Amino acid sequence: MRKPRDFDSELKALADKAKQLKERRVRDLGALVTATGADALDADVLAGALLDAAANTDKAIGEVWRKRGVAFFQGKSRDTASGPRQQSEGTLPLDGGAASA
Repeated sequence: MRKPRDFDSELKALADKAKQLKERRVRDLGALVTATGADALDADVLAGALLDAAANTDKAIGEVWRKRGVAFFQGKSRDTASGPRQQSEGTLPLDGGAASA
């Protein structure tokens, strides 16, 4: 006869794993902010830039950000102050490709 499953312990284990993954994601995002130099920005400016990036629907701008992000992770461009800045009127520039759509 099969041993009955302990659903409570399985649910607890899944909840613990989800919590660990969320904590890791927060740490990784914090490390990304630091690595790009965006930690030097005021929190309000950084939040505004990220909100603008999240709301971006222009595929061309998103592609520029993506390419800068790829170059950053490949170590080709660690200089967050250089590179083309394409922005729509009324938006904040995202130095270092801090976010990609």
